Parts: sequence; C-alpha cells; structure tokens
Amino acid sequence: MSDEFETVTERVRERVDPDSEERKRLDEVAERLIAQAKAAVTELPVSGDIVQVGSTARGTWTSGDRDIDVFVRFSPDLPREKLETYGLRVGWSVLPDGREEFAEHPYVTGECAGFAVDIVPCYAVESASEIRSAVDRTPFHSEYVTARLDPTLAGEVRLTKGFLKGVGIYGSDLKTKGFSGYLTELLVLEYGSFRSFVETVAQWRLPVDIDPEDHGTRSFNDPLVVIDPTDPERNVAAVCSQTNVSRLIHHTRLFQTDPDTEQFVLDSPDPLSPEKMQQELASRETTPVAVQFDAPDLVDDQLYPQLERSLSGVRGELDRRGFETLRTATFANDSAVLFVECEITERPAIERHEGPPVDAGEHASDFYEKYVDSEAYGPFVDGERYVVERPREFTSARSVLEEAIFSVALGVAVEDVLREGYEVLVGQETAVLADEFGAEFARYFDPKP
Repeated sequence: MSDEFETVTERVRERVDPDSEERKRLDEVAERLIAQAKAAVTELPVSGDIVQVGSTARGTWTSGDRDIDVFVRFSPDLPREKLETYGLRVGWSVLPDGREEFAEHPYVTGECAGFAVDIVPCYAVESASEIRSAVDRTPFHSEYVTARLDPTLAGEVRLTKGFLKGVGIYGSDLKTKGFSGYLTELLVLEYGSFRSFVETVAQWRLPVDIDPEDHGTRSFNDPLVVIDPTDPERNVAAVCSQTNVSRLIHHTRLFQTDPDTEQFVLDSPDPLSPEKMQQELASRETTPVAVQFDAPDLVDDQLYPQLERSLSGVRGELDRRGFETLRTATFANDSAVLFVECEITERPAIERHEGPPVDAGEHASDFYEKYVDSEAYGPFVDGERYVVERPREFTSARSVLEEAIFSVALGVAVEDVLREGYEVLVGQETAVLADEFGAEFARYFDPKP
C-alpha cells in the first residue's frame, strides 16, 4: 500500500480524534450524570451500581459524537417489573425532561449539556451467558474491550469508525444493518490496525468467520460471523446485511488502490425535485408504483423490519402477477412509502396456464373438467400437457395494489395503518414523493456501492 495511505489517514485522524477540550467536556458531563444516578439509587429500597458503557466510556468515540450511555445494574433476584420501575425512577431523576423509550424494556433518554444520554437499567449477572435481557451483556463488552485497548488502538478504532461512517454502513440499527461500535472494536483488536483491517477485508471471501477467543465452531447462517468473546452463543455481526458486508469489501479495495479523505465523508446528494424525478422516470422508461400511507408510530428498529416485510410482500405479488419488478425501496418520515419500479405495468386480458401432462390420470382429468365449461380458451393440448388461456385477474400493477394488497404478507402495524387508508401512485404520479423524500430518491437514481 502506498505512502499516500498514511498521508490520507493522518489527515482523517485530525478530524475524527476529539481534542483535549472536547474530551474534557465529555468527561465532566459524564461524571455529573454518574453522580446523579448514584444519588438516585441511594433513594431506592434496593441496592444497585452505576457503570458508564459504550464508546465514550472506552475512548473510541469520534469527534462530534454526543452519546453518553449510563447503565443502572440491579441484582438478578429483582423481579423484572421492579427493575423497570426502579430503572425509570433513576432515569427520570437524572433526566427530568427526558422521554421514555422501549427496547427490550423501558429506559429514559434525553439531553444534557448538548449530549444525548441514555439511562438504562439492566441485571448485574455473573457472565454474558447468563443474561436475562439483551442489554445485560453490554457491561461485559465494555470490560472486554477496555482491558485490551491502549490509546494507539483506540485511535485505530476511531479511524475505522470514520471509514465505516463514510461508506454509510456504521450502525447496528435495523434501518442501517451495519457495523456496531462493539463490532468495529473487535475487528480492530483482531487485525491490529486500520491499515491491516483494510488489507484483510479487501481480501475477504464470504462467508467470513472470526472467533476472537477461540470458543469453537458454531454454525451461523450469516455472511459475517464474529463470535462474541463474552458470549459464544452470539454472533456480534448478525445484524450486518450481506449488501453492507459486500460494500465494505468494495470500499476497502478501492481505498487500497486510491486512498482519499473523501472516502471518510458520507455522500449527501442534493434532494431530487419532483420535476427532476419526472425526468429520471421518463429516461428509464419504467413504470414505478408506490403505496404511500401514514408512517406507523414506531421506533426505527420496529418500523423498518415491518416496512421491509411489507415491501417484500408487495414485490413478490407483483412478480407473481407478471409485472417484473426491477428495483424496490422503502422510506419513512411523516409518511411511509413502498416503492416498486416495474418493467411491465400492463398485462393482456388473458394468461397462459399450463396443466398436468395428459397422461397424468385423475390429476389430468380433474384439470380438464375444471376448465372445459369455463370462460377460458381451451383446454387444449400443447406437447404433453393440457393448457388453458384464462382471464387474468389483474391486468395492471395499479389494480394489484388497489385490490389485492391485503392478500400479501405485510407487517402488522403497516397493515393496520393501510386499513385506515393509503394512496397508490403510478408512473409520473410518484414524482410527488420527492417533496418528502428528495434525498432518498437522489440516491435511488444515482446508486453507488
């Protein structure tokens, strides 16, 4: 790899490494939050301790990150409802202007001195293999990484995070389906530096299996498997989509060939206007169809799996009906959209339907009797089989979405909202979606790895 690699990464380090003032400010706020949480615990009828977790606790946060995660640990003997009650009590005490959110159980999130803060209750279990909720393992992650990081490796983690952010694959939320901070730290610990990370990932052949503590083989059906060193039953990379793992391979290979600071900057295209979207659609000569509806009131980790399930159901139905989908996308803001670009949007009034071979006995006879007095053309024999040409149920993609959408697999919350009302847009009509989703459509019509 050329010396340009070092030149570029040194420039990037100046951008991703927090300066002394930023570090001091974060430490002051974190200390104040922890002190407030400890004081709130002393007011409870049970004991508990406070631990800061996440990248800001481990020194792997990048400049500009504003997240502080404070965990309140209680005895495993405490009933779940009490853990939730006492955890929220501490959270509200520390963040009186915060709000309650829910992952596996409720917690309080809010803002303090410009930092985003989560106050999360968990159980103080003996090991990550004994967890009673997913968040229980997080303190073990912090202990494992902190024990193995030094300031140099922490800098390599920050550089790697900057690269993943520039590619657009940093984040383990179910919208991004990318690389979590913990996974990034494990990969840097495994490979020893950002340079080694780039060189190694550029040569990956999927699937990839990494077992930092040699726990032994375990079968995971994922493109990237990184066995959690604190819990051998868990793949830390389970959320990573095959697309994002493949994108990482592409970008590391590109960076090896031509290092550039711009690869650490997330592409932010100008939003597409409805007029420009109309031009894009006209040049492609496809016909998109879209279902637009009020976005369900869910957090992203609950919303996007439901949107993707619904989009898959719609795409599958359109393909089965012969409308040959080219590409799909789903977006959500105030409204939500299931967007499907079709190569074919109008079908003939009839469709060919092949039956069994004529010599298939009773099965063949049943087919013949079913259609002999029907409106279909036939049955007739073509080669060895009975064939009919029967009326097509849906002759347009629009009619599928207007009349058959509830026959496809939909997310529960999406189906509930659709039953309250939705709009079907076809062809140039879909250009109005750019008013709300202009940036998303700018990326859609200019796709990159």
